[in-house]
Amino acid sequence: MEPVYRTIIGIARTVFAVQGLKFTVTGDEHVPATGGAVIAVNHTGYMDFTYAGLPVRSVKRYVRFMAKKEVFDNKISGPIMRSLKHIPVDRTAGAESYRAAVEDLRKGELVGVYPEATISRSFEIKGFKSGAARMAIEAGVPIVPVVIWGAQRVWTKGHPKRLGRTNTPISIAVGEPIAPFEPAEELTAKLRTTMQELLAGLQENYEHPAGEYWVPARLGGSAPTLEEADKLDAEEAEARARRKSTGEG
Repeated sequence: MEPVYRTIIGIARTVFAVQGLKFTVTGDEHVPATGGAVIAVNHTGYMDFTYAGLPVRSVKRYVRFMAKKEVFDNKISGPIMRSLKHIPVDRTAGAESYRAAVEDLRKGELVGVYPEATISRSFEIKGFKSGAARMAIEAGVPIVPVVIWGAQRVWTKGHPKRLGRTNTPISIAVGEPIAPFEPAEELTAKLRTTMQELLAGLQENYEHPAGEYWVPARLGGSAPTLEEADKLDAEEAEARARRKSTGEG
């Protein structure tokens, strides 16, 4: 029993209802009822993590998400994140958060990660970091792929948030658990291919109006292509590094 987590979930469900969000969840039978597992989630918006926890409730479980340290430093969100036993990630000292995640996995927890590391501006599956695979291999647990589609319509990078009553449909698909194997690079490639296939399946049954900012260029939308988005990310990272080196924050 986790009264705080249960309360937060109750509040979230109320907010979803007020927003009129319409969830379609498939494949939740693939969530392990017991034991540790890496929950790998695609990243298209800031609210992804609140939706990614829905499928695991079918077996009454909770996800411990890895989230940037700044969220834990906030005086409001910090105490909540710690009470929910999420895992802080310090980008300058990632080894500590990695060890904490592996320890939780060995204890039988579900640990949520974003293999893409950052929000995909193209809404396609970006290149993956190998952390999810390495955790699964070291802890000896499976990776459960989870793909969400429609979350970018609620709140995503570079666009106004739409947190009112929008009646937005959000589709979630859970894939079959992938048993860990080495090398980590091959496991990472398999995970990415699996999540691309799951995403394509969700998109087949979703309406994509032409020209919309949240629709991938491949489907007739105005979102940047994956290559264009990668270039924007690289430019942003370079600018951030320059500011840091000059002491501008």
